Amino acid sequence: MQPFRVHSGIVAPLDRANVDTDAIIPKQFLKSIKRSGFGPNLFDEWRYLDHGEPGMDHTKRPHNPQFVLNDPRYARASILLARRNFGCGSSREHAPWALADFGFRALIAPSYADIFHNNCYKNGLLPIVLPESQVDRLFADTYAFPGFQLTIDLERQVVATVDGALAFGFDVEPFRKHCLLNGLDDIGLTLQHADTIQEFEAKRLAEQPWLV
Repeated sequence: MQPFRVHSGIVAPLDRANVDTDAIIPKQFLKSIKRSGFGPNLFDEWRYLDHGEPGMDHTKRPHNPQFVLNDPRYARASILLARRNFGCGSSREHAPWALADFGFRALIAPSYADIFHNNCYKNGLLPIVLPESQVDRLFADTYAFPGFQLTIDLERQVVATVDGALAFGFDVEPFRKHCLLNGLDDIGLTLQHADTIQEFEAKRLAEQPWLV
């Protein structure tokens, strides 16, 4: 998993509350468990004017010009700004996979659904929680200034404009912060104890060879 330390990027404003995981990645795209390849289908029903199915050539599909991610201003966005209860609905881990595969590194919203919030950390996405008043301010600035960017410093737990004129602090649990800073998912955490695991297996094999 890619470590998250300091990230600067363009902000895309998704000005909707209660965005559920079926909107983030529709159910027909859940057939793969590779964690990659879901980016083209992120917000599929909102990004395209036709009905999407696996295997379609997305370069030939008609785009919805009214959807924010089709606006050229946000073509290279890597920070998604959203409203309350983002990621509600079913617990599909494909939702953070699709967001990450599209290119997002962090999310900012007043609140998230619990399972989605946890899945983000497990997949290298930083889901930042800010008060609604601060989120409102960021929406206003994103709309007002084309190419609006933020810098997120996880070590300092600060979200700021690139010139430092505006800065907001955010909370993150120490363990989750440690994992993101060091790029550790569940497998990475387990592999930190690889020597101990190998020693245990060797001892078990010597004591109980019939279990091979």
